[in-house]
Amino acid sequence: MALPHGTTVRVHYRGTLEDGTEFDSSEGREPLEFTVGEQQVIAGFEEAVCSLDVGSSAMVTLDAEEAYGPRIDEAVQEVPLSQFWETPEVGMVVRLIGPDKQELAASVIEVGEEMVKLDFNHPLAGQPLTFMITLVEADEPE
Repeated sequence: MALPHGTTVRVHYRGTLEDGTEFDSSEGREPLEFTVGEQQVIAGFEEAVCSLDVGSSAMVTLDAEEAYGPRIDEAVQEVPLSQFWETPEVGMVVRLIGPDKQELAASVIEVGEEMVKLDFNHPLAGQPLTFMITLVEADEPE
């Protein structure tokens, strides 16, 4: 059964990397809720959910392109340390306002005496992701 555009779905899921490391899960929380066709989740995840019936589960592995895309080397940039209010630490996620006033998130990967190296790639970019998904509920639009 393919769920139509506009269907509100609730799913439980567990996401793992190739080595089996869990990177996210809805366990112990309310199911993830999103609306089909609204681009609220990665495309491959939504496709997998749309192929399920309520109460059924599936395991799906998405290649990097279906998930968060490939890693882009040019997305690693150096910014002067003087641009920060306080000295950032490696591992921090900083939010910056781009030239088009759009908010951008970047991970701090190196802090030098004068420059800070930022990675604008999504932390899961370049990695295939495996999801165990259970469709808990689906409310089709009227």
